[in-house]
Amino acid sequence: MTARTTTVLVGAASLFAGLVIPVARAQRASGPLKVVQLTGLVGVKDNAKGTLSVENGQLHFVHGKASSDVSASSIQDVVTAADSQRAVGGTIGLMSMAAPYGGGRVLSLFRTKIDTLTVQYRDADGGLHGAIFSMPIGTAEVIKKDLVAQGARTTATGDSTPAATSSTSPSKEQKQ
Repeated sequence: MTARTTTVLVGAASLFAGLVIPVARAQRASGPLKVVQLTGLVGVKDNAKGTLSVENGQLHFVHGKASSDVSASSIQDVVTAADSQRAVGGTIGLMSMAAPYGGGRVLSLFRTKIDTLTVQYRDADGGLHGAIFSMPIGTAEVIKKDLVAQGARTTATGDSTPAATSSTSPSKEQKQ
């Protein structure tokens, strides 16, 4: 390899590393969060970008000029998870696949971390629905806590204390 090729490759790798290594700090949801509603809300197209907030006992999603509300009391389950997505996508990601010698495939290795929030709820007629949102890292758990505080139910508590995981093993107080 020539020095120029090496310089170009190192520069490209540095650029993509800067895109992939975000400063991921847990955020406090003080206001509406920018999210992507992947699927599930009635009357909202899949992959709709908008803002999500919890206020007055409602999960409020605003996209464009329209909005969608889900009552916290109708939410049967709220689940959060950490995930990742491609850092370089869309047209550029697709065009890069045509790079010679498989060079475009390297772009698929670069990923960014995201949080997902899954909500299972019942509508006014009793029909069961589910909605999935993707959002910046560290924000899904905050939304979940706000929903549970306003009346939503959840089956995943995330409590992994030793007493909760094993009821047959004696605790430290019992081992004298």
